[in-house]
Amino acid sequence: MTDTIIEPQIENVPNVFTQEQIGWTPWLKPLAESELTERHYEALVDKARAKSPYFALLVRDPDILEARTKTDKDIFYNVVDGLPRADRELAATAASRYNGCIFCASVHSRFASHYSPNKSEVQKLLDEGVSADLGERWNAIVAASVALTATPPAFSRDHAERLRKTGLSDDEIYDVVHGAAFFNWANRLMLSLGEPTPAE
Repeated sequence: MTDTIIEPQIENVPNVFTQEQIGWTPWLKPLAESELTERHYEALVDKARAKSPYFALLVRDPDILEARTKTDKDIFYNVVDGLPRADRELAATAASRYNGCIFCASVHSRFASHYSPNKSEVQKLLDEGVSADLGERWNAIVAASVALTATPPAFSRDHAERLRKTGLSDDEIYDVVHGAAFFNWANRLMLSLGEPTPAE
């Protein structure tokens, strides 16, 4: 008896960058909510994430997921000092756009638009790619994010100086680096585990 291979429904897979909400489905089996233990819920940090196929898959290794989620939350939600949330989300969007992660780009472009009056500029990044002209501050953030995403050694003193010339402090430059670097890793994980789907 041979395994049945199910051909993907390519016409249903989102294939353009968008700020609209889309879904994601894993190629490996996530844990069902009925299988989750208290340790799994601790690792999810937010219990509502048990309904997400992505987090339900990653929670198979609760120690790594917990570290990953706490890092994510600190980078993007801890904005008492440092870079404004819109700029952090822009760094994640730029990395996702460069890497071709349609799902992550949709999530973080929505956040960038929500926290900034520049929704049209965010859409321009999605439509035109990482070379789009978004104004010098955002151009510098995108350029730095893309350099880190392409290969970390491509990020140079010149990128840091360009960010500094737009008015970013050292702490804010660190936040650009953290947002881009985290999502470079997160994109590649998500791209290797599943694919985007139409919104439910």
